[in-house]
Amino acid sequence: MYPSHKRTEEFNRLVNKKFNIYNSLFLNLPYSKGSDIGMLIPILYNTSKQGLEAGNHPHKILDDFFKHYAKIKDEKDQIDFMFRVIQYVERQVVLFDSVEDAAFCDMRDLGNDLTLKDFFQFMENSRNEQHIMDILSTFSARIVFTAHPTQFYPPSVLDIIAVLRPLINTNSLHEIDVTLQQLGLTSLINAKKPTPLDEARNIIYFLKNVYYDSVGDLYTSIKEEIGQKTFSNPNIIQLGFWPGGDRDGNPYVTAEITMNVANELRMTLMKCYYEDVKNLQKKLSFRGIEEILQKLEADLYAAMFHADSYISYHEIIDPLYAVRDLLENKFHSLHLSHLEQLIDKTRIFKTHFATLDIRQDHREHKKVIEAILKKEKFIKHDLTELSKEALIDILLHKHLNINTQDFNEEIIVDTLLNISQLKDIQRKNGEQGCNRYIISNAEDIYSVLFVYALFRWCAYSEITFDIIPLFETLKGMEAAEQVMQTLFDLPEYRAHVHRRNEKQTIMLGFSDGTKDGGYMKANWSIFKTKETLSATCNAYGIKAIFFDGRGGPPARGGGKTHRFYAAQSPEISNHEIQLTIQGQTITSRYGTREQFMYHCEQLLTAGLSKDFIGKGNAISTESRDLLEEIADLSYQKYASLKAHEMFIPYLEERSPLHYYAKANIGSRPGKRGDEKKLSLSDLRAISFVGSWSQLKQNVPGYFGIGTAIETLVKEDKLDALKKLFNETPIFKALILNSMMSIYKSNFDLTKYMNEDERFKEFWNILYRENKLSKKMMLLISGYEMLMQEEPVTRESIRIREKIVLPLLVIQQYALQQVNAKTAHKNLYEKIITRSLYGNINASRNSV
Repeated sequence: MYPSHKRTEEFNRLVNKKFNIYNSLFLNLPYSKGSDIGMLIPILYNTSKQGLEAGNHPHKILDDFFKHYAKIKDEKDQIDFMFRVIQYVERQVVLFDSVEDAAFCDMRDLGNDLTLKDFFQFMENSRNEQHIMDILSTFSARIVFTAHPTQFYPPSVLDIIAVLRPLINTNSLHEIDVTLQQLGLTSLINAKKPTPLDEARNIIYFLKNVYYDSVGDLYTSIKEEIGQKTFSNPNIIQLGFWPGGDRDGNPYVTAEITMNVANELRMTLMKCYYEDVKNLQKKLSFRGIEEILQKLEADLYAAMFHADSYISYHEIIDPLYAVRDLLENKFHSLHLSHLEQLIDKTRIFKTHFATLDIRQDHREHKKVIEAILKKEKFIKHDLTELSKEALIDILLHKHLNINTQDFNEEIIVDTLLNISQLKDIQRKNGEQGCNRYIISNAEDIYSVLFVYALFRWCAYSEITFDIIPLFETLKGMEAAEQVMQTLFDLPEYRAHVHRRNEKQTIMLGFSDGTKDGGYMKANWSIFKTKETLSATCNAYGIKAIFFDGRGGPPARGGGKTHRFYAAQSPEISNHEIQLTIQGQTITSRYGTREQFMYHCEQLLTAGLSKDFIGKGNAISTESRDLLEEIADLSYQKYASLKAHEMFIPYLEERSPLHYYAKANIGSRPGKRGDEKKLSLSDLRAISFVGSWSQLKQNVPGYFGIGTAIETLVKEDKLDALKKLFNETPIFKALILNSMMSIYKSNFDLTKYMNEDERFKEFWNILYRENKLSKKMMLLISGYEMLMQEEPVTRESIRIREKIVLPLLVIQQYALQQVNAKTAHKNLYEKIITRSLYGNINASRNSV
């Protein structure tokens, strides 16, 4: 185990010092007019830092900078300068990403995390070796890549980053200099808003260039570590895919898009197989084998470019098995390991590459069901005309012939078209290619039964889909137990679960849960809901599989993922780990082979070790009562904030909330529905959490915790709180993640709002809770500083926040100008929109 100061020293040597060296090159690159801009950025940083610490307005900071340092008087020239600063900062972030990623392997080796090798060594020394093998043979981690928001770096920039990493490792100064010049001249943003197909292709880039080989390598290493040739669990790492299938709040995801994305996934995989077969042909130049591989090559080639041409799983794997038999029996098993790697990848990816999930909001399904039942004369206006029993009977038993031409409303037609075509996707990509249908905003049994009925009415004799309710509000989580019990008591649905291998996947939404109930209440509610639903499923002989809808930051279920899963209680089912990965988290944690394999290992060890050390995660009644108090008290504080009359106006008028929709980041609108008046329920969690992040206030990641802990401290429960932190892993995990949110906060940036007559009271509510939460967390943890156990992460955040500080001051300056009704409002709004990218990418988990 390496001491923390050693890891910090290595980080400074491998990352901080190298970044400073290459950044000095970067800042001296001449671009466009004003080639001294790179030299002025460090001055702007110092001016910003000192000005904010002195309590100066962003307006005054920049006015002084333009007057005393940049010597720019004309406002349009000042605006042009600010745009160019943003461009430089964006590229500084890319450079720091590259330097940090290049040092990943060295820093990983200095870490103290449990690796798969450590776990297997434990297995060898354990008397429960067979039990461990049984778990390994069925356990699975499913990583589901989402499209909200999509990857911010376009493929051209990702390619530059990929080139930079090895150059940085070898200190190839000249090549780095040339690559930085290329970076300086390459656009970092999308010229237009991406379509859902664009978003899918952006992530397919990683499937092809990173995950195809990485998953195969990880599986090979697992087999080697176990040392048993008979080990077989190709599902131990599964990939899921939402771009093109997630239509919740995104009208641009149509049935046509879904089919196009499914085809793109399959055809890209065929290209990967084709390249591997071509490489195998160079090694296996033996009579009898050559002919098999030549035919397979031709079949794959035909399936690579045309959506209507496809090849089945058995048409790929059977020839490979035939080659293996010949190789073992006639050719001394020469190059067998290379063949085995392709066989493993084929067994893992089959013909789908990643499972395309379908997701839609329950309220949209309700519209479709009402339209169908009106057309079939069961109702005149809406579903309230039917009793519960009558509606259930229709959904489970009535056989209806649906014709899309009988309907006009676009959402109804497209929903029916999409469900009808899913069987075609399964025919081409295999059942695993698309076999999960997720229902957002699930709060009752109809969220599941509506979808069950739609499959029946779209001519599915057997429903080959897992129907997955997503409980994401406090109301939904409170109802979850009764909902699932009622569903399992229905013979028809119970039979469906039986056909789905006695498994019920249930999704829990951290993002909307936190938006609804606040950080602590939401996370504790999700934890308890998992325990309750585990017991419910066990009572019916069903395996509960939990699918966590997690975003990047702690406020959306992010933070240290391994720590969270390792802290699950023994009462929570542990058959699989399933979670969403989105936004910058795709590149920051899964962007390279080494990162992908490491974080997959962390997921696996968190899940696998729980069965052997999980009893230490048991929570006493006393601790549960205390956690309940903290959750309730923090919720009361958060609820009072949401109810404040300035809550929505503050976000609309003092944050860049509305500019998320204007940025060419993702295809999905920033809010559900088309109501002009903004409501919290319609607001997307991404733009909600992201806006607080841009303000450097990160309210959803901690608000209410300080007040809750202080209240309990005043009740003489400090010792109990300290014990809870030290002995209850889930509470510690939540507090440590929340510390990250506070550490990333910087209220100096918006201190000028303390003089704003309209919003100063509201700003002070936020400021006081931020300070109180920091004080209380340090008190119960005994730490001297936030993130004391994570010095490397803390240092990385410090440097990133330093890089983007000038950008943030410019953003606040532009917001002030827009609110002041400047004559150049349009240009300042463009500055605000453009400034979002650099801050999002620098934070790496801000949305």
